[in-house]
Amino acid sequence: MNALPEQGRPIDSFSGEYRWLSNFYPSAVELDRVVYASVEHAFQAAKTLDREERLTIQLSASAGRAKRLGRKVKLRKDWESVKVEVMRGLLRKKFADPDLGRMLLATGDSPLIEGNTWNDCFWGVCGGVGKNWLGRLLMEIRAEKRAAFAVTGANEE
Repeated sequence: MNALPEQGRPIDSFSGEYRWLSNFYPSAVELDRVVYASVEHAFQAAKTLDREERLTIQLSASAGRAKRLGRKVKLRKDWESVKVEVMRGLLRKKFADPDLGRMLLATGDSPLIEGNTWNDCFWGVCGGVGKNWLGRLLMEIRAEKRAAFAVTGANEE
């Protein structure tokens, strides 16, 4: 497991020792009874209802390729209204993995900020500007896990 961050110190890059927080991190997740290699693969596939486009994304060799393919799909009509909930569900599945769940809990109260240089100001923060939805969802899931741990006295395994 990674070294613990200094209590309350922001984790502002999902790379290096915190790469596992990234949606590109290899972690099988299921969406509509299909297993994807990463949250990024599943999220990009969720953008479309076209089975062939979803299959192409599922079979893509990397999360980066899945993201590029996701930019070209026939976008489902309700995407803007469901994308945050889709991401929340996929992240819950990813961090249901006992090891990843423990790692997320080990971040303590550190703010989780998806800092980036590619101008994603919705999911992250670029140049100090952004809504940081990915970081917010990760902190929400961390709080859910912490609450479950407090009630059961053990990780959800």
